[in-house]
Amino acid sequence: MAISMRDVDPAFQGAGQKDGLEIWRIEKLQAVPVPRESHGKFFAGDSYIILKTTARKNGSFQHDIHYWLGKDTSQDESGTAAIKTVELDVALGGRGVQYREVQGNETEKFLSYFKPCIIPEEGGIASGFRHTEINEREHVTRLFVCRGKHTVHVKEVPFARSSLNHDDIFILDTKSKIFQFNGSNSSIQERAKALEVVQYLKDTNHEGKCDVAAVEDGKLMADADAGEFWGLFGGFAPLPRKTFSEPNGKDTAFPPKLLWVNKGQTVSVDYEVLTKALLDSTKCYLLDCGSEIYVWMGRETALEDRKQAGLAAEELLREGDRPKSHIIRLMEGFETVIFRSKFNKWPKKAEAVVSDESRGKVAALLKRQGFNVKAVAKSAPVKEEPLPQIDCTGNLQVWRVNDSEKTFLSFSEQCKFYSGDCYIFQYSYPGDDGEECLIGTWFGKKSIEEERAAATSLANKMVESLKFQAVLVRLYEGKEPIEFFPIFQNLVIFKGGASTGYKKFVSENGSQDDTYSESGVALFRVQGSGPDNMQAIQVDAVAPSLNSSYCYILHDGDTVFTWIGNLSSSMDQELAERQLDVIKPNLQSRMLKEGSEYDQFWKILGIKSEYSSQKIARDPESDAHLFCCTFLKGVLKVREIFNFTQDDMMTEDIFILDCHSCVFIWVGQNVDTKIRAQALSIGEKFLELDIPMENLSRETPLYVINEGSEPQFFTRFFTWDSAKTAMHGNSFERRLSILKDGIKPRRDKPKRRTTTSSHTGRSSVPDKSQRRSTSFSPDRVRVRGRSPAFNALAATFENSNARNLSTPPPVARKSFSKSSSPDPVKPPQRAASIAAMSASFERPRQTLIPKSIKGMLTSSASSRYISASQAQFSYLLCFFDVKRVLR
Repeated sequence: MAISMRDVDPAFQGAGQKDGLEIWRIEKLQAVPVPRESHGKFFAGDSYIILKTTARKNGSFQHDIHYWLGKDTSQDESGTAAIKTVELDVALGGRGVQYREVQGNETEKFLSYFKPCIIPEEGGIASGFRHTEINEREHVTRLFVCRGKHTVHVKEVPFARSSLNHDDIFILDTKSKIFQFNGSNSSIQERAKALEVVQYLKDTNHEGKCDVAAVEDGKLMADADAGEFWGLFGGFAPLPRKTFSEPNGKDTAFPPKLLWVNKGQTVSVDYEVLTKALLDSTKCYLLDCGSEIYVWMGRETALEDRKQAGLAAEELLREGDRPKSHIIRLMEGFETVIFRSKFNKWPKKAEAVVSDESRGKVAALLKRQGFNVKAVAKSAPVKEEPLPQIDCTGNLQVWRVNDSEKTFLSFSEQCKFYSGDCYIFQYSYPGDDGEECLIGTWFGKKSIEEERAAATSLANKMVESLKFQAVLVRLYEGKEPIEFFPIFQNLVIFKGGASTGYKKFVSENGSQDDTYSESGVALFRVQGSGPDNMQAIQVDAVAPSLNSSYCYILHDGDTVFTWIGNLSSSMDQELAERQLDVIKPNLQSRMLKEGSEYDQFWKILGIKSEYSSQKIARDPESDAHLFCCTFLKGVLKVREIFNFTQDDMMTEDIFILDCHSCVFIWVGQNVDTKIRAQALSIGEKFLELDIPMENLSRETPLYVINEGSEPQFFTRFFTWDSAKTAMHGNSFERRLSILKDGIKPRRDKPKRRTTTSSHTGRSSVPDKSQRRSTSFSPDRVRVRGRSPAFNALAATFENSNARNLSTPPPVARKSFSKSSSPDPVKPPQRAASIAAMSASFERPRQTLIPKSIKGMLTSSASSRYISASQAQFSYLLCFFDVKRVLR
């Protein structure tokens, strides 16, 4: 497509190259930049162009372009704004989505840029804004009507009793006091949102110094604030019922119509099923949905054709007398989710590779015409994977599901999973505001549906027994989030299953039982980031299972090989050595570097063949999206909240936070109990419908988070204030309390209290200064996977039946309450043994030191790794670590 840049306004050069807002006002049919300090201030007699640039996690920019038309703007200015918007999009490489905004009927996305609201002023560029000077001299009492549950539309109405009704919320701004009148038919969420407007007026018009009063519809003179409010209207009088509704352009029954724009004229397109195949890249189309008209512009269309398509949409609204319907213009390859949802089976969205190239060509054309424009702007790429936001020094308990029951696993077994089984884990750990609890289910790839359902039911009961103060997570093998593995620190996943349900399934179906056997052939891929986050996963014992980016452990009975991939790191090799202590602790392993394997190695794997060298990619974390949900009779309805903050989440609702790699279901404290119980089902329905249309897997991790128990790996998406979630009352009562008192109320969440350590040897809560980071550093003291000499010494102080000997005891921490398990099955008590061990250290220090460690160094594992000088050093290290454990 040949694009002529002669008509592109020079005011747009350099636009969209950094995150944030850019605004232009149409003055004398030209786009003039609006200073940043005036952003959010609009005049009814003007037209504006607003560009919102968002830096995405993948390093690209997302552009949303809006042209806003004041109710008193001229037709020439509105037409100029529409055309200039197309020019701006061309300057951005055709990657933007364009929205037509009309005063009083703005889209929620547009209003989200200017929270809590916009209040357009009368006048415009032609009037010289003379009214502003009057407002500065004397405060004028004004009455506003507020509508909206998630974003607020504010409109000034005449200061008269006849403006009031029972359905809406009104704000009366007087010189010394701001009143909020809540119509009896308004919702709690609408009232809470309107209070944000009250706060805005208080800060803007009164410098934060005025009284605030809430007046409930139906309360008479007995209430002092109500009496004062009605006195300003000349006294109380019953309000009439609302007998009309303002047109808003919404028509849910409007059947979509597809129109082709040919030289400014629309031609109807006949179809039985609306599919993407109807759209031609060389043409422009209108999709008329009643409340919105979409202008779809093919990638190969000319600039003039795009302008004509926009004008055709404007004409279609005028002919149909639909002034408040929205026009949304979008380029091929950058269609919105809502637009794609109008079509039957829209193809999988691929990243549009033409955008950067197009923008580069546009930039080159602009440069040839004398404009100083950068080629292709990109934001700084975000790290592929954030660090785990969870403390890994807590108390872990694990159960295996057998049919409809669960069996508690000892410490030595709780980090050994089977792909044919389902597990439940409970992890209590220190948070910023007290102890936090995570209860989860883990479904192996070959686990059966009956045990998955049983695990879900049992986990739900555990959360309920903790009064919904725990976070519930549902996980599938291979889809674990980054917070999962540090909890277990050293996890081994075997093939097959140990549960009765799996054994029964294999027997009844005649399937081959591939359950791991120590005496058989097995291949393990070793992965992880450090000693406190490492895994060994059994894979098929064939050559294609190898990968140059990893290290592997292969054994055939007592024959053991450690295979080192050429692209693996020194840390990978160290983790492989540590995992040998778990899988084959008493056998010598032969190390093989990739390319120097023995024939015996390939013989065990069957045959030498090609294998991958690419590291296994995790599901990337994409830009987060927040949705408010309603779930009635199995039907899920969602509404996206744009530019969300913590204050957008109301305690009466359920919200879904989708970041692609995992999905969070947030449940407000005031949600009905029956709906609360369906929170996990809501998340599963969300994945099933793939509402964001981003090809979400139905095995994506699902978290159910109850208000007041938000973990750090959830709050990191917000600027979070935990005091707000600890408040009593509904959303309106909480906001009113903060607004009137000016302070945050006292929190009821208890601070940490001391408790005993669990059977696992991990204490519940460490001191903040002692907590272990989840990221690995070579300078840190190793806690897991130490040398066999350390393990041997630790074994003299530990019960071998209660601890995996490859794992030394962790550092003892201070702990606090809520660590008790909700399950009636109690693990063996270790208090007596711990007390005895502790008592031994009350004696003189010399009695703590064994006379010789010679016996500990004669084991085959020790001879494999340790020399005599190393043993002396390990002995001293063990002495201080063990003492610290029992201090």
